[in-house]
Amino acid sequence: MKNKNIVVVAAALAALLATSGYGLYRAGMQRGQKMAAALPAAASQTADGGRKVLYWHDPMVPDQKFDRPGKSPFMDMQLVPVYAGAAADEASVNISPRVQQNLGIRTAAVINGNLTSAVAAVGSVAYNERDAALVQARSNGFLERLYVRAPLDPVHKGQVLAEVYVPEWVAAQEEYLSVRHMQGNGMDSLLGAARQRMSLAGMSDAQIQLVETGGKVQGRLAILAPISGVVSDLAVREGMTLIAGAAMFKINGLDPIWLNADVPEGLAAQVRPGNAVEARTPALPGTVFKGKVAAILPDVDPATRTLKARIELANPSGRLAPGMFATVSFSSIVRKDILLVPSEAVIRTGTRSVVMIAQGDGKFAPAAVETGSESNGQTEIRSGLEEGQNVVVSGQFLIDSEASLSASETRIEGGASATPAGAAQ
Repeated sequence: MKNKNIVVVAAALAALLATSGYGLYRAGMQRGQKMAAALPAAASQTADGGRKVLYWHDPMVPDQKFDRPGKSPFMDMQLVPVYAGAAADEASVNISPRVQQNLGIRTAAVINGNLTSAVAAVGSVAYNERDAALVQARSNGFLERLYVRAPLDPVHKGQVLAEVYVPEWVAAQEEYLSVRHMQGNGMDSLLGAARQRMSLAGMSDAQIQLVETGGKVQGRLAILAPISGVVSDLAVREGMTLIAGAAMFKINGLDPIWLNADVPEGLAAQVRPGNAVEARTPALPGTVFKGKVAAILPDVDPATRTLKARIELANPSGRLAPGMFATVSFSSIVRKDILLVPSEAVIRTGTRSVVMIAQGDGKFAPAAVETGSESNGQTEIRSGLEEGQNVVVSGQFLIDSEASLSASETRIEGGASATPAGAAQ
């Protein structure tokens, strides 16, 4: 019985001690959590051996800075601190001179100079639609004789194209000649009215002049070419009946002639109306045709992403024919006092352009730049660099890869160091 009482007392003491110990453990845990929660704020300025933290960032997005630690809004990782004295070196990599020599790393200076933009394009010759004439039947009649019998026949201004017989014109001529032979007062007004009737019937001034000088009825009247060129459209045949308003001939001039050049959309800003142009065609080797840009057509080809530049070329001998292929060189445009780097120094990622800056002592750092025009191996830098800086022109892709690896290591180390703090919280 006595032993039984001793066992009960011992069990009660053990329960009491267990309860007290759990309470002390809970109090210690709560105190530890409060200290851990306050730790980032206290250590934010003196972390890592007492070094001052300037800011936190995501190594994959180094341009975005944060004033306190936490989880990156861009990646599934903790933000990494940047310490005083290391901010300038955070994105740089160190490469020994021996490794630089093995990689063949070359640098070039950022200069302030002139950029000459030479734009070249290809195109095809076409009719000058501003130098075209349409010949129509001005009255009902008959086409008695046709002198131009095939499309694309060359003609010159004033050449006879056809002879027509128009009954209405014959009647108007007879009336005019009858009034002309009459004598008496007031005949001038009647003669003027008869002449007006010939004009209203559709006779041209040249045809009326022929009747006046000849003094007799002209049964057949000639249709003359109004301009020189080629007959691009022939809509009549000999013996046809003509209807007033029907098209008979379309004549296109060949001097000047058009050249429609396909200018890439990215170079369209460098081509302006009035720019001088030189054109060459394989059909006429050694011959240079000079002209100027008449217009930039407001239409982009969705397949080739090009704009049409309409060019007027002098073609006095008519050797340029529609459909000929030609290469075009636009006049050079010189832009002065702009920052230039070798084009091979620019790394284009698709979303931005980057260059590797040589900082000296084997240090290299990437810099985002805004590029402009490019010509003759030189690229315009609108922002991101200063004159006198050195950029890498050979081996920059290897340096960029090294910088990416360094950023990955920093991210991994930052994530590893942040894990215990996250667990403590």
